[in-house]
Amino acid sequence: MSNYDDNPERAGTSRQHFFPSDSNFSPANTGIGEERRDGTWRPRRTNTNNSAHRVRFSVDSPYDEVPRRINAAIHTGAESRMDFNDPSQAHTSSSKAAESREGRHVGYVLDRSIERENPRGSIDHGKRSQDTDDTSRDVFRLDNYRAWVNRQRKRAQGPRARFEELFNNYYQKWIIEGLLRQRPLPPSRDGRHIPISAGAVRKVPLIDERSGNHYASNFIRSSRYTKWSFVPKQLYFQFSKLANFYFLIIAVLQLIPGLSTTGSYTTLIPLLVFVSISMAKEGYDDYRRYILDKTENLAPAWVLDPDGTVEKAPCKTRRVGLTMKKRSRERPEEEGMTELQTIAENKEESIWKTIQWQDLRVGDVVRLRRDDSVPADIIILHATGHNGVAYIETMALDGETNLKSKQACSLLAKRCDTIENLRNCRAEIVSEDPNADLYNFEGRVTLDGETRPLTMSDVVYRGSTLRNTDELIGLVINTGEECKIRMNANKDVGAKAPKIQGLLNRIVILLVLVVLTLTVGCMGGYYVWKDAYEKHAPYLKDAGVPFAHIWFGFIIAFNTLIPLSLYVSLEIIKVGQFILLGDVEMYDPETNTPMVVNTTTILENLGQVNYIFSDKTGTLTENKMRFRKLSVAGTAWLHDMDIERDQRESKARLFKHSRKGSRPIDGVTNANVVSDGDERLETPLINDQHQFNSARASSARPEHSQPIPKTEALLDYIRQHPNTTFSTKARQFLLCVALCHTCLPEVKENGEISFQAASPDELALVQAARDLGYLLIDRPAQSIRLQFHSSEGELVTETYEVLDVIEFSSKRKRMSIVIRMPDGRVCVFCKGADNVMIARLRNALLAKKKASAVERRASKRKSVEAERAMSRLSGTYSPRNSMSKHNSIFRRTSRRKSAEVNRRSVMSDDLDTWLTRRETLDLDDAVRYDEDFSTPRQSLALSPVLLAGSNEVYEGTVDESIAADDGAIFERCFQHISEFASEGLRTLLFAYRYISNEEYEEWKAVYRTATTSLVDRQQRVEEAAELIEKDFDLAGASAIEDKLQQGVPETIEKLRRANIKVWMLTGDKRETAINIAHSARLAKPFSEVYILDATTDDLQQKITSTLIDVGRGTVAHSVLVVDGHTLGVIEKDESLKIMFYDLAVRMDSVICCRASPSQKAGLVQAIRETVPSSLTLAIGDGSNDIAMIQASHVGIGISGREGLQAARVADYSIAQFRFLQRLLLVHGRWMYLRTAKYILATFWKELVFYLIQAQYQHWNGYTGTSIYESWSLTVFNALFTSLPVILLGIFEKDLKAETLLAVPELYSFGQRSEAFNFKKYLSWMLSGAVDTVIIYMMVYGFFRGILFTEDNSLFPLGQLAFTVAVILINVKILVLECHHKTVIILAGFTISVVGWFVWNLFIGAIHPLKVGPYIVRGAFIHEFGNKLGWWATAGATIAAVLALELGVTALQRIYFPRDQHLWQEIEREGGVSEVLKEHAAEEGRVTTPRGDEQADNEGDLEQQRSLSPILSEGSSGRERLNNLYIPARSARRSRWIPGSAHAGGRGPIIHKGNRIQTA
Repeated sequence: MSNYDDNPERAGTSRQHFFPSDSNFSPANTGIGEERRDGTWRPRRTNTNNSAHRVRFSVDSPYDEVPRRINAAIHTGAESRMDFNDPSQAHTSSSKAAESREGRHVGYVLDRSIERENPRGSIDHGKRSQDTDDTSRDVFRLDNYRAWVNRQRKRAQGPRARFEELFNNYYQKWIIEGLLRQRPLPPSRDGRHIPISAGAVRKVPLIDERSGNHYASNFIRSSRYTKWSFVPKQLYFQFSKLANFYFLIIAVLQLIPGLSTTGSYTTLIPLLVFVSISMAKEGYDDYRRYILDKTENLAPAWVLDPDGTVEKAPCKTRRVGLTMKKRSRERPEEEGMTELQTIAENKEESIWKTIQWQDLRVGDVVRLRRDDSVPADIIILHATGHNGVAYIETMALDGETNLKSKQACSLLAKRCDTIENLRNCRAEIVSEDPNADLYNFEGRVTLDGETRPLTMSDVVYRGSTLRNTDELIGLVINTGEECKIRMNANKDVGAKAPKIQGLLNRIVILLVLVVLTLTVGCMGGYYVWKDAYEKHAPYLKDAGVPFAHIWFGFIIAFNTLIPLSLYVSLEIIKVGQFILLGDVEMYDPETNTPMVVNTTTILENLGQVNYIFSDKTGTLTENKMRFRKLSVAGTAWLHDMDIERDQRESKARLFKHSRKGSRPIDGVTNANVVSDGDERLETPLINDQHQFNSARASSARPEHSQPIPKTEALLDYIRQHPNTTFSTKARQFLLCVALCHTCLPEVKENGEISFQAASPDELALVQAARDLGYLLIDRPAQSIRLQFHSSEGELVTETYEVLDVIEFSSKRKRMSIVIRMPDGRVCVFCKGADNVMIARLRNALLAKKKASAVERRASKRKSVEAERAMSRLSGTYSPRNSMSKHNSIFRRTSRRKSAEVNRRSVMSDDLDTWLTRRETLDLDDAVRYDEDFSTPRQSLALSPVLLAGSNEVYEGTVDESIAADDGAIFERCFQHISEFASEGLRTLLFAYRYISNEEYEEWKAVYRTATTSLVDRQQRVEEAAELIEKDFDLAGASAIEDKLQQGVPETIEKLRRANIKVWMLTGDKRETAINIAHSARLAKPFSEVYILDATTDDLQQKITSTLIDVGRGTVAHSVLVVDGHTLGVIEKDESLKIMFYDLAVRMDSVICCRASPSQKAGLVQAIRETVPSSLTLAIGDGSNDIAMIQASHVGIGISGREGLQAARVADYSIAQFRFLQRLLLVHGRWMYLRTAKYILATFWKELVFYLIQAQYQHWNGYTGTSIYESWSLTVFNALFTSLPVILLGIFEKDLKAETLLAVPELYSFGQRSEAFNFKKYLSWMLSGAVDTVIIYMMVYGFFRGILFTEDNSLFPLGQLAFTVAVILINVKILVLECHHKTVIILAGFTISVVGWFVWNLFIGAIHPLKVGPYIVRGAFIHEFGNKLGWWATAGATIAAVLALELGVTALQRIYFPRDQHLWQEIEREGGVSEVLKEHAAEEGRVTTPRGDEQADNEGDLEQQRSLSPILSEGSSGRERLNNLYIPARSARRSRWIPGSAHAGGRGPIIHKGNRIQTA
């Protein structure tokens, strides 16, 4: 996160460190608050720094910086409770004057560089201690914070806010309601009344009592414009660019006769052409969104139409009929109507008609089949699932992966189960008015005088998908824009503008002032000349010019300082950048999906992102749950049989796509159904052997846990030792996994089995049970049939009777099933979260004791990790002195012994080591210091053969003595659960209990009474469950991996190194979100996770205490977790809202769970308001992400996961989250750099060219006479200088892609606005002004002394200046400024320069022969063009200007090098390219060094330490590598050297490919 100032350019260009910009602050004072010069106080967000930190490019030298800390006397206890309404508690120094100066948003104060005071990087610790003592008096006091919050709250209710509210009210009243007639609908009297009348609404649509018209159609529109709003909205958007508005004024002035000296339409016509092109491009982009909307609007739906009204419009439904026939051929087995066909014969099948989604009406009865998307909000009338239950996937709505069970109201289910009953049903449904609340619904149904309530269990929203249910019949209650999902979408989404446009508008204002200044100066010069000469010249008698003509004439003459070609050419380079975005590296071959650009307007924004708001399901994860690890009888096992299966399927898909060469049909993948490929089983269904010996990979992080044996070895052990204690308990655990679920198996015609599950977790468990030998082959009524191998190796099929199922709920956090075993015994199997299961174990006291011990050890380990992380942050390691030239990374020879070094330069070795360290800074060392604790680890001392995947069992893997000891099992199991959870795996504890028949019958009576109760049924069911869910025996634990997309953790880590904060916004549960955060590395093992919960916490006190903890600077990595309900409470309180967002921007990451789409968008908008200079990016794949995608500066859709809903409205679309790093770090930077250089170069060339014109006015009496001939002047931009800036804007690359990927810290270049800021603009303009003075003076000096025998007219003078300007502009732009030189650049340079001289020959041949100031005909060939003096002057002038430019560039690179300058030098070194490519493509792995390696490498290690890339202070040029800038967070952590507390400490061995490097 960045320390953003309210001025982004000023914030972006300041190279500053951890210290406040106020010089009154001590360097050590980096507290959470600061006293301002006006006496007021404001919070200091030290955790939000985005400014770069000067870091030494070193292998093992720490960085020159002071640790962040807050010397604060924190008030605790009762004082920490803030009363914001008590003025006595406010800080007394706050004043009204200060409040008026302070902005609505908190300013992010930048830090100051210490290196100006301490260039050698050696920190005086004594002085630092003194500073600490001095600044300890400046404390963070809660009363200061109260005063600040009070000021913010008052400002939110101040005059400006009241004015905005008044303006909005009048705008709504007079414009929206009065002019546009768009009045808000009043609420209905008691909801909308919808009768169930089969087909009646197809003839007479229902009337909405709120408007008196028909209900809204089911047509949806995600495009930004309509045919009526496009022109006015686009005109406003185009002329909100100040340059366009300025040109409009100039065009109007030119139309006034007598004012313009350059023609009447020279500005108007190009302006209209350009604006039309820009509007056409925006219109085309939006039209593509409209076409994608049509895909959804024209989708087919089945509707009940007994009167045949649909057939009366055959042309309208012809397309839908073809689609439905195609689907029918694809799914012939679903042709029938199952239960609904009991009365409907084939002749009555025709009453179900297919229509387009957009033609659905409120009151329609629709039919859905399995895997159909829901076309509108509907009330369930009937479902064909077990007990009338329908399973609904709401992943696209709220991000939850679990299926939701929905069931029709009992009053309707019995009366709508057949076609005849549907026709005769005369019920009336009353539903609430349309609203955006996804989690609540109120309604009622009345039938035959009986009324029943309708709740969330009865309603299904648009955007959901029917799963695991053959058919569902529903009644449409909301359509189109009144559906819940559309109510959550943003309305009236405006066009997005690039961040650069804000500065560009300010530059335009500045140039307007410059034009006015030149006009005033020239007018003054004219009146001076008039008094001195014109009055005394007889030939000018009565030739005076009116003031207005002079004033507007000069304005028109100098208006080209703001070039109209700027925007014309900008659109051209945007098209070129769009073409170059077709990067094959962002193509996903598995889904045959390329990167898609939906808008080219904001391409440069991709290089300036500060925040990323990401969805979870389908964006970070694949929504594929995989059983990954288990713990049974004290031993942990790794299960990875599915990985090779997935690899085979992936290869098969790639092969299929490569042969077909076409893109597969888009659709939504059912995550809870095992595909046919997953279930290809041979006879017999259970195989004896498992041959999976290949290398496997998982998105879980194995580096965080001990290596463990694989489940193949577990099965072999059970088979070889069937009667041991361990084997008995292992089989019992596998039986628990195979029985404790609600999955349904389905046997296909070809014998393949697929499973239908209510949640992907249960699906993963059933799959794992199958892999481990227990296959669910059938689930008839109230029974389960399993197939497995007996202890004798025989294939056995057993039937287990299901007596009762106690469902899982978020409150209970467990699920139980009561089974009658084949031997007649009754067993209760239970699975659930460990915190609720431990208390229900038979030996609960011992279990709690062991769990507490494990928790203490985990806390200690976490503290050690946090302490080590903080040591990296605080920089406690003393610096090494490795600054001799002998240690230069540019040294060509080396005396190192390693054979690896002999074939590589020392530069590439040191660079490799440095980059490897950058990649491994945050890897925890849990493995390394786990031996500090007393837990026995015998079962984990495994042989390399076993770990490599061999099926040969190592005898020491299982300890039978531990398997017989309950205390040891508890301790081991809980330790394993802790380790699994730290890897981001979702853990479950399994337990079982055998009970007598009498106990079961007694409990069954209580449970039956509870399930049939009409009052507090759920509570009574839970109370009854408590009676039987106790005294369990521990079976084991499972760990399920929510499989991340490929490269997600690495991408997030690189984004973090690029100083981009990643927030996860999801509708899923809190526990799931936190697990994914750990596995995706949003949260680290040592992270402090702060949870805000309005139901259990005092939010004000919780936010305050968290703010104090984070503000102290003692938290290594902080993560804030908040849920949607809490967020809603916060939004209602202005003080809480201010505090919450102030806290959120300080955190390293934020996780928002159970958030609705509108809340996601609100969070994005709030950050845009809280940190106005930040740039936000939202990425998601479902329709629930559309709102936040539209609310952000940049929206990116993931295609192919939850469909194309998000991809079609996003600005850009990619297939995988991992492509984000290349899109931002590489193409984002390039496009930002190209656009910035293009703008600067365009302004520079206009200034150079036209200031010559201004200087010439002094020698022509300020008459406005042009030094340039009019024909050449007209085509100056179009023919001679447009190509250089366009080529620069399309093809420039300052650094290679592999460099930008290997060193993500370089991304801060765009975040700090280094390529384009006001300071940069002024430096270019100063350079241009000096250049133009040199050009004019040398040209005029030559012509001033020219002989009268030569052509000394105006034309040779102008052409000489013109020639120098054209050549200089091309050389400056294409040679000096363009780093990436290609054949295209050379061709462009040649065309522009040679074209200028060809032009001279051309106009010399065809120009009319006439007398005047410009005698053009034949002049170039016969007059000045054959004179050596003219050519010598041109060459000398160009050489003089280039000498100045080269001198300034050399001084900058020698004494003030930028990051890109240093890395450009590094890229030129031999062997560096391969190292950069390797680090750009992969992440390092940390392993503990073995003793022999440590001894063998000790000598080389010492030499490596001396080969630091740090050079001496006196070095210059490319040796100044100590000036590298790396973002603050990364820089601080780079100081940690694992395994040592001093500079000479030994780092871990890091394996990269085939090399072993020592960090």
